Amino acid sequence: MRVLIINTSERTGGAALAANRLKDALNNTGVKAKMLVRDKETDDITVVGMGDSLLAQRHFLWERMSILPSLHFSRKHLFDIDIANAGFDITRTREFREADIIHLHWVNQGMLSLSGLKKVLASGKPVVWTMHDAWPFTAICHLTMGCKGYKSQCRQCKYLPGGGDVNDLAAKVWWRKKAVLEHQNIFFVACSRWLESEARQSALLVGHNVTSIPNPIDTRVFHSKDKVAARQALGLPQDKKLILFVSQRVTNTYKGMDYLVEACRLLVEGHPEMGEQCAVVVLGGHAEEVEGMLPLKAYPLGYVSDEQRVVDVYNAADVFVLPSLSENLPNTIMEAMACGVPCVGFKVGGIPEEIDHLKTGYVAEYRSGRSLMEGIHWVLCQADRQALAQASVRKVAANFSQDSVALRYIEVYNHALAFKHYGI
Repeated sequence: MRVLIINTSERTGGAALAANRLKDALNNTGVKAKMLVRDKETDDITVVGMGDSLLAQRHFLWERMSILPSLHFSRKHLFDIDIANAGFDITRTREFREADIIHLHWVNQGMLSLSGLKKVLASGKPVVWTMHDAWPFTAICHLTMGCKGYKSQCRQCKYLPGGGDVNDLAAKVWWRKKAVLEHQNIFFVACSRWLESEARQSALLVGHNVTSIPNPIDTRVFHSKDKVAARQALGLPQDKKLILFVSQRVTNTYKGMDYLVEACRLLVEGHPEMGEQCAVVVLGGHAEEVEGMLPLKAYPLGYVSDEQRVVDVYNAADVFVLPSLSENLPNTIMEAMACGVPCVGFKVGGIPEEIDHLKTGYVAEYRSGRSLMEGIHWVLCQADRQALAQASVRKVAANFSQDSVALRYIEVYNHALAFKHYGI
């Protein structure tokens, strides 16, 4: 079986990491898997780039320019929506022709247009589409933030100024996407049961197969290490309880830094001794910009691409906190748990599927800084952290390991191939 995984980037972003890990897992099980990307970043021979960076840039810019008028030329939400009006024709590539299965992941921002998707479907090759966010079953948005318009038809989109036009950009793209998807046989896979439930309610996916399989993680890379040595390697204090926050861009509003700041303030106010005992480690782009916001000593590490150094960061922490306002099944929580670090996050999206409340961490009330603080305090001062760590590692091994996830995807591939050949 030959599988071609399609993703915009090779390594940048959570979807890219998940797609890469799946590729490696499939190859380890005997499946011949390659990855086709817009942005190739390494010399990995199993990853193929589209090879035309100038054309990729033109695709990206044309889409942004096409969106701007509907935003009244404001940059607000410019990168929160995608209309897929420009992209590569991947059906022309040798890798596409040789593949038995086409496996789409995150294909926005100039990788695959709706017309390009139509060509993929017209090829007759079985298509599996892993949904890393809501875009495959909405018109233009990646995060619905509570909107349920996709259940009937996306229009009057709250990402667009005014939000009152029934024939706005969202409505127009909805009908274009509907024309491409209807009467096709796509096997959609959500990364969480929560996203699967959301997708099943979409009017765009009526008649399609929808299931859920979590993202994989390489437990040979992400595992528990000596905390003292990890802190020493990073120059972090040995005498502090370290609270870790990780995001590709820590200033991203949806990642909830404001709630972490509030939780830390409440922690110091309610437990003054914690002001001296605790510190916050911030990993990700623009980390230095939030240092002054935190009421605790902060250690901004910036963006780190070296995987082994990232593993050290997790192992240096006493608790990992992700107060995201919208999430599917975040890789960061999975990575922290694999390293034996208890996690605290809001009850949103797939986070409660990863964190078992009071067993591997703490699930806080949504958008509650106080509940987030209580979770942090519980992990650091009340819980049996060794028991939490052991339970976290066991859960990752049982549910998110590369081998277990790869086997589940192979079942989907076989189902897609059987449907193509026999209609079952």
